[in-house]
Amino acid sequence: MNTDFHRIKRLPPYVFEEVNRLKAKARAAGDDIIDFGMGNPDMPTPKHIIEKLVETVQDPRMNRYSASRGIPGLRKAMAAYYGRRFGVKVDPDKEVIATLGSKEGFANLAQAITAPGDTILVPNPAYPIHAFGFILAGAAIRHVEASSPEQFLRNLERAVRHAVPPPTAVVVSYPSNPTAQVVDLEFYADVVKFAKAKGLWVLSDLAYAEIYFGDKAPPSMLQVPGAKDIVVEFNSLSKTYAMPGWRMGFAAGNERLIHALGRIKSYLDYGAFTPIQVAATAALNGPQDCVDEMRAIYKGRRDALVDSFTRAGWAVPSPEASMFAWVPVPEAFRALGSLTFSKLLLEHAKIAVAPGIGFGEYGDGHVRIALVENEQRIRQAARNIRKFISAGPAIAEARVARDAAQ
Repeated sequence: MNTDFHRIKRLPPYVFEEVNRLKAKARAAGDDIIDFGMGNPDMPTPKHIIEKLVETVQDPRMNRYSASRGIPGLRKAMAAYYGRRFGVKVDPDKEVIATLGSKEGFANLAQAITAPGDTILVPNPAYPIHAFGFILAGAAIRHVEASSPEQFLRNLERAVRHAVPPPTAVVVSYPSNPTAQVVDLEFYADVVKFAKAKGLWVLSDLAYAEIYFGDKAPPSMLQVPGAKDIVVEFNSLSKTYAMPGWRMGFAAGNERLIHALGRIKSYLDYGAFTPIQVAATAALNGPQDCVDEMRAIYKGRRDALVDSFTRAGWAVPSPEASMFAWVPVPEAFRALGSLTFSKLLLEHAKIAVAPGIGFGEYGDGHVRIALVENEQRIRQAARNIRKFISAGPAIAEARVARDAAQ
């Protein structure tokens, strides 16, 4: 029997699994691993959100199937967030849909709008689901190098010109995971203008809209006049309210795209557990000082990371937003690539990071560091880094010799 299923064959080996396997092995051996690998918020969910969940879950009527598109109160709260935060009016009945996290929503919309053989433009490096959601749907991916937002814009024209068949959609993601880059409204206006001229749908990932460290909050692409003609935007409560395991996100924007996503979801799920949706409504409608507090914690961690790692000999560019730092592999290790460097960092410094190659070929010169350890642990990691960097040439040479001998 042939066990090589077609869609599974289209997926490459999961790069992060190699680091995760080594991390688990080290912990089993008793090593204290400082884990910056996964963007998994470690802060507690705000008390008022948990209290609303507890209150609601005790109602026996809440145990029944929920609404796939999201309960009306939640969709209204999501629409109100867009009005309050961005000054954008969206119809909660036609232009908003609740999802089981933004990742699920993204993948399901890819299924809804993609025919086998369609070409999709995806930034590289990028969060894996941006490409693999479409790959699983049978699309061909045209990777657009996005080392900077300006480079991404320049490369879009070339990508469209050389794509066969012509692309049907483009993915945009700012604040970016993994690069932590941000853009302004003028950038979004350029994307919308380009996409309309080329007949493209735009899928915008705005999951990190509320984690920023300057005075200016990241904008929404839906603020661009006429953007709703072609744009759908994904957001998430996971990072904003420290609710990653609750799996609650949403999409807003173009009515046709929202309807298509709703059709797919109606066959696949009954929506999140109703008490979770009620608690998510409380999060969006309730006091937002908890968001300010978490943002301040992330900023403190960012500053501690940039300061202590740079002093230790590994220069860390200061991210303007998101819960990540996108950091060049040190010169002594650069020729080894990000995956081998990440393995050596885990082996010799007891620090886990995400290798940049896991986000696409253009990410291989970097690693992603998630701000999910407290400041004390960050400074502890910096002490380990100092020793690791000082021994860097010897470690790199030993690794090269070992690989050559195998």
